[in-house]
Amino acid sequence: MINSDLEKKIRTIRIYTNKAVNDVLAGEYESVFKGRGMEFDEVREYQPGDDVRSIDWNVTARTGQPYVKKYVEERELTVFFLVDLSASGSFGSSGKLKNEVAAELCALLAFSAIKNNDKVGLVVFTDIVEMFIPPKKGATHVLRLIREILSFSPERKETKIHAALEFFGRICRKRSVAFLLSDFIDKGFHNPMRIVARRHDLIAVSITDPREEMLPERGLVELEDAESGKRVILDCKNAQVRRAFAASAARRSAALAVQFSSMGVDHIPLRTINDYVLDLVRFFKMRERRQRHRYTL
Repeated sequence: MINSDLEKKIRTIRIYTNKAVNDVLAGEYESVFKGRGMEFDEVREYQPGDDVRSIDWNVTARTGQPYVKKYVEERELTVFFLVDLSASGSFGSSGKLKNEVAAELCALLAFSAIKNNDKVGLVVFTDIVEMFIPPKKGATHVLRLIREILSFSPERKETKIHAALEFFGRICRKRSVAFLLSDFIDKGFHNPMRIVARRHDLIAVSITDPREEMLPERGLVELEDAESGKRVILDCKNAQVRRAFAASAARRSAALAVQFSSMGVDHIPLRTINDYVLDLVRFFKMRERRQRHRYTL
C-alpha cells in the first residue's frame, strides 16, 4: 500500500512527464539512442542492384544460385538508471529535494524509452547497492520504478559510486544505456566509471541545489554533512566567506566536468531550480549534432 501523498505525487509526475514526452521529446530520444545496430534476418536470392558484398557465399555454393544476406536494425535498447539515494540527496532549498528531481528525470527518460519499446531497469545505491530491479517494458513497470525511488528509505547514509558501477558492470553484459544520477559528492569512482564507459553508453547526471553553490547572507549558519554528521558554523554575513564557498563549489563543478570529458562520459548538469526538460532537450540536440558530424566525416 502507498499513502495518498505519494500516490498524488506519482500521478502528477506521470501527467507531467507524459506531456513532456509527447510534446517535446517525441523524436529526440529515438534519434539519439539508435539501438544496437544491424542484425542478420534471413537470406534471399540475389536481385540486380544488390550490393555484391552482401552475398552469402556458403549458401550460394550449396544452391548454385547467388544469395544475399538481409539485415534489419535491432532497435530495442536496455536503459538502466543508477540512482544515488544517499543522505545528501534528501536536501532541497527551493521546493524540491535532489532525490525528487532524480525521480522525475528517471520518469521522463523511462517513459521516452518505453514509447520506443525499450526496456528499463533500476539500481538504487548508497555506499552499497540497496535495490536492483531488472529491466522490463511497459508503463506499469515504469510507475513501479518511480514509486520505488520516491518511497525508498535507504539503510545507509554514505555514497560510494564505485559500488554501483562495479555492480552494474557485473550484471549487465550486453551494451546498454546507463544514466548515473548523483550529486557526485564522492571520490574513487573514476576508474570504475572509465571501465563501464568503454562497454556501455554511460551518461552522468549531476544534480545540484543552489545552496550547495552559494551561501545565503544570513549571519551565523550551522551546516551539517548529511552523510558524515560533521557540523561547521560559518559567518555568512562575511562576504569573503561567501566568495570562498562559491569559488570552491565552482572549482569542484568544473573539475567534475573535465573528469567526465576525459573519460568519454556525456554529462547532464542539473540544478533543482531549473527546468530539467529543457536541459534534457539541449543534451539530446548536442548528441544529435555530434552524431551527424561523425557521419559526415
